[in-house]
Amino acid sequence: MLTALHQTSIKSLPLVARGKVRDMYAVGDDKLLIVATDRISAFDVILDDPIPGKGRVLTELTEFWLKKLAHIIPNHSTGIAPEDVVAPEEREQVEGRAVVVKRLKPILVEAVARGYLIGSGWNDYRRTGGVCGIKLPEGLQQASRLPQPIFTPAAKAEFGSHDENVDFDYVVEQVGRQLAEEIRDTSLRLYTEAAEYAATKGIIIADTKFEFGLDENGELYLMDEVLTPDSSRFWPASEYAVGISPPSFDKQFVRDWLETQPWDKTPPAPRLPAEVLEKTAAKYREAAMRLTA
Repeated sequence: MLTALHQTSIKSLPLVARGKVRDMYAVGDDKLLIVATDRISAFDVILDDPIPGKGRVLTELTEFWLKKLAHIIPNHSTGIAPEDVVAPEEREQVEGRAVVVKRLKPILVEAVARGYLIGSGWNDYRRTGGVCGIKLPEGLQQASRLPQPIFTPAAKAEFGSHDENVDFDYVVEQVGRQLAEEIRDTSLRLYTEAAEYAATKGIIIADTKFEFGLDENGELYLMDEVLTPDSSRFWPASEYAVGISPPSFDKQFVRDWLETQPWDKTPPAPRLPAEVLEKTAAKYREAAMRLTA
């Protein structure tokens, strides 16, 4: 089994931040080194047990999608090899799991695109008959395919809290109408093209979230992770059915196992058994193999 990386210890660059999964370091004033560790979170708690190889899968898939969708919007990639910006003894920590990216001003809205009714969208629909203020037809079921993909943004939460679904007017208030419309239209185009491609590989992309940033000239860029099992819901098309929550290529094994434990969903989380770690790692690898093959 692969050795897992829970946290980086790079000393040759200044540490900027540690997120749930990624460690970020400054490369000069205008670039960042982003390292995808193997950390995993569930119910907004970072677990002590990393998933071996997960960070490599997230990096591989993001790089794959950035190249595939580059005709739609510019992205944060610089093409600089991560191994070239760290000390020789630190190269092992970044190999296959890191990128050097352009430093952008992040837009503090989660740009969520949905093609299916699941998760918080399904909860919204049952309560209001729509999602994020968008009215939907009556009689839809859990996991129903929507008549067309919809843009359902979320307000970024403080670390350790849930993002909160908001309507389009909230995005307009945050960034102005012109940029809000650009974010919405770009998100839906990215989602639609990705979903059409994934369908040819036997994968349904039920929903996904994109992150955007602005460069010094105010131009919109796609940034952070793109269309990975951590930022998207991938379902095997062969197991899709309306009325249930289909199995997904992500941390479902982890969540399902944790739900059986006597745990109040506050840190520390229970330690994960080897079988759950292995099954989860295999799901991440399968998603990458199917999509990039």
